[in-house]
Amino acid sequence: MAFRVSNNLVGILNFLTFLLSIPILAGGIWLKTHATKATECEKFLQDPLIAIGVFLLLVSLAGLIGACCRVTWLLWVYLFVMFVLILVLFCFTIFAFVVTNKGAGEAVSGRGYKEYRLGDYSNWLQNRVNSTKNWNKLRSCLVDSKVCKSLEEKTESYQQFYTDYLSPIQSGCCKPPTECNFTYVSPTQWTKNGAEYSNPDCNTWDNNNSTLCYNCQSCKAGVVANLKSDWKKVAVLNIIFLVFIVIVYSVGCCAFRNNRRDNSYGGWKGGYP
Repeated sequence: MAFRVSNNLVGILNFLTFLLSIPILAGGIWLKTHATKATECEKFLQDPLIAIGVFLLLVSLAGLIGACCRVTWLLWVYLFVMFVLILVLFCFTIFAFVVTNKGAGEAVSGRGYKEYRLGDYSNWLQNRVNSTKNWNKLRSCLVDSKVCKSLEEKTESYQQFYTDYLSPIQSGCCKPPTECNFTYVSPTQWTKNGAEYSNPDCNTWDNNNSTLCYNCQSCKAGVVANLKSDWKKVAVLNIIFLVFIVIVYSVGCCAFRNNRRDNSYGGWKGGYP
């Protein structure tokens, strides 16, 4: 009997997913084998990349073999995993919108950039960056990626600097908060005035390029603001991906029904000479 359209579609989609899983898995393994040379950012990606690569590889093989070779139990496993994936994506999308709904940068008079306060964001995000273990990894990642390098190389007057646009991370990690009222020397070099500061970030600030305000609450707030923006985009993409997965799941259900019908038909035919 000729393959039905649904079986062909499931087979093609899973073959493409299988091809996609190979570079993802290879990238994770490459990072793992070069761990001695990897930065903290790269180390952070190793295990998730390998896990995603293995997951896509196994699921795509189950769908491919189940649909094209009419192996019903493999197709059942594939559909079960897809159903769980749909639930996880749906829950994550709702969660992402909830935890990123609160908090925004504050405009500063006469400045081209905004400043960020950690307390303005959701408690869940605050707890993630306030964890010493998490922040040490994030801080190391920020230093390795040289997020302040472009500011370190600038030679401009304070009037020019105050009108510059700064990303949330640059604003929080590469300069002291405006309320510290430090004397400007360069974008990453400031002179303290020796006063008592109500904001602890003012005491934390250090002109050393490897320190700056990386240990400040404002830096954590900048990271959270950046994370919030990224999660909003991911949540929107998740909705699109979720619609696609539901369509694939529906086609897979048709292929599963075809397999069962064909197996039953074959068994019935086989019972008669």
